[in-house]
Amino acid sequence: MSERNFGEAETDAERAVEAAIARVPAWREQGASYALMTGGISNSNWRITLAGDERRYFLKIPGAGTEMFVDRVAANEAARLAHAKGLGPEVVHFDAETGLEVAELLEGYRACTNADFQDEAIQLAAVDCYRQFHAGEGLGLTKTIFDMIDEHIAQVAGLGGSLPEDWPWLSRLYGNARSAFLASGLDLVPCFNDPMPGNFLVKPDAPMKLVDYEFASMNERSYELGVWLGEMFFTEDTAARLLEAYAGELRPELVARVAVMRALADVKWATWAMVQEQISALDFDYHKYGTWKYLRARSIMHDFRWEAWLRAL
Repeated sequence: MSERNFGEAETDAERAVEAAIARVPAWREQGASYALMTGGISNSNWRITLAGDERRYFLKIPGAGTEMFVDRVAANEAARLAHAKGLGPEVVHFDAETGLEVAELLEGYRACTNADFQDEAIQLAAVDCYRQFHAGEGLGLTKTIFDMIDEHIAQVAGLGGSLPEDWPWLSRLYGNARSAFLASGLDLVPCFNDPMPGNFLVKPDAPMKLVDYEFASMNERSYELGVWLGEMFFTEDTAARLLEAYAGELRPELVARVAVMRALADVKWATWAMVQEQISALDFDYHKYGTWKYLRARSIMHDFRWEAWLRAL
C-alpha cells in the first residue's frame, strides 16, 4: 500500500491506524503519514512518518484475539530490557490499555529470511544476541513452554477448534517429555521465544537487532535454542556447532534437551495455529501452518533416539 496522509483513510484498516495515531499524545500536533508494513502474522504493523521529525516509527496494532496469549505489559518490559542491552529498538510509546506500541524504525536494517541463516556470520550473530538476552535481568513474567502448550490446548477446546486425529498419541509423548523435564529441573532465563526469521534484523557494519517481544518470558533455556534451530532448518551438524558456540562446549545433556524441545516447539506453534485459525482476521493459512508443524513434531518423536534423549535430560 502506498503512503497516506492522516485523514485520508478509506478502509477499516486505515481508519484503525489513524485512530491509533490519534492516541499517541506527542503526535497530535504533528502531520502524520502512514504505510502498511508486511510480514507479521498476528498484528497489523505500520510505518509512521511525522512532519519535521527526522526519525520514522514502527507502530504495532494488536491483532484480534491476541490478548489470549500475549501479555502486552510483559512484552513491553522485555522490549525495553532488550533496548537497554543494545539488542532492540527504542520503545517510544506504549498504551497498556490497548496494547498499542510505538518503536523507532530501524533505518537501514532489513528483516532476515531463512536463506540468510545459511550465512555463518548471521548464525553467530543470532547466537550472541541470545547469549546476551539470556544473561539479562529476570523478566516479571514466567511462562514456560509447558504453560504455553497447556494454554493453547485449553484455548482450542474452548473455541471448538481442531486437533489432529492422533492427538492422544502426541499428547502422551508430550506428557512424557514434560515429566522428564520437570524431574530434571528447568533452567529458567529471559527468553525471546519467537524466532521467526523476520524478527532478526541486519544492517551492514551494525549489530544484529531482535524485534517483536510479544512472547518473551522467563522460560527454559533449551526451548529458546531448540525453537530457533528448528525454525531455521539447521542440519544436526550445524546445530551442534552453534550449540557449542553458545555454551563454549558441546554437552550431551544440552544436545538432548534441545532435541526434545525442537519437537515440543512444533507442538506449541502447531496448537497456537489452531487457535489463530479460529480468531484471526489476517489472510494467513494457519491450518496449513499448524498441520506442517505437527508433522515435523511427529518426525522428531519417531526418531530412534527419542527415549535416549528423555533419559539424558
